[in-house]
Amino acid sequence: MSRRYLVCEPRYFDVQYAINPWMREDVRVDTALAHTQWRNLIETYRAHGHTVETVEPVPGLPDMVFAANSALVVGGRVLGSYFHAEQRRPESAEYETWFKAAGYDVHRPESVCEGEGDLVPVGRYVLAGTGFRTSRTAHDEAQEFFGVPVIGLRLVDPYFYHLDTALFALNDPQGPDGEPGGNIAYYPDAFSPGSREVLAHLFPNAILATRDDAMAFGLNSVSDGRHVFVAPQATGLVAQLAERGFVPVPVDLSEFHKAGGGIKCCTQEIRS
Repeated sequence: MSRRYLVCEPRYFDVQYAINPWMREDVRVDTALAHTQWRNLIETYRAHGHTVETVEPVPGLPDMVFAANSALVVGGRVLGSYFHAEQRRPESAEYETWFKAAGYDVHRPESVCEGEGDLVPVGRYVLAGTGFRTSRTAHDEAQEFFGVPVIGLRLVDPYFYHLDTALFALNDPQGPDGEPGGNIAYYPDAFSPGSREVLAHLFPNAILATRDDAMAFGLNSVSDGRHVFVAPQATGLVAQLAERGFVPVPVDLSEFHKAGGGIKCCTQEIRS
């Protein structure tokens, strides 16, 4: 099934501050390599039949390339973002401008809410991360706005500061026993004990990733229900996906790992 993705060119991508454990201000970003890797991702999406649209990057916003953090779009409704870090807050207005120009109304959250970074639609639910960025009150806002059950999950490992670094939706059409719950891949130790129990209950057939694959940004992947665009460094996860009948499509975005991002971070899905 064709998907519609929103992305932002890494024209100004850099590591100018440190707001997660991956970011080190003394590490130099290879801008040319970042551009090459990003263009390869976009070309790969289009080669697999997906529509890709772009928002114009803005000088002084080096993390604007991470489009997933800008919003959550479900059923054509847009819940915008309110970033935890002051350095990223101006991004919200830029993405809101794009969505409004595209004909969408945008709801501005009152609480810290970092879009698809912490809000992941899976079947009938929205899985919602908290602990480092998005607040629990934003989970309530999302549930009221979209009218779908929002399942709160607590992240406990700072290397997995966003839900989309520790879990992704496989986007298969059905969950266990034919229920419309979909399925996921995730790294259990990124979550609190209670959250692990919730995930095990909701998704008993989930793919469980190792820490090595999670640290390789294997769970910062994008699935269209058949193809999974995944970090090639996550070799164990790639093998598991293939065993489950998915088609792994390795795309190297390793230059973006320096800022704590990967494939999904660079990809906002617009769900009509």
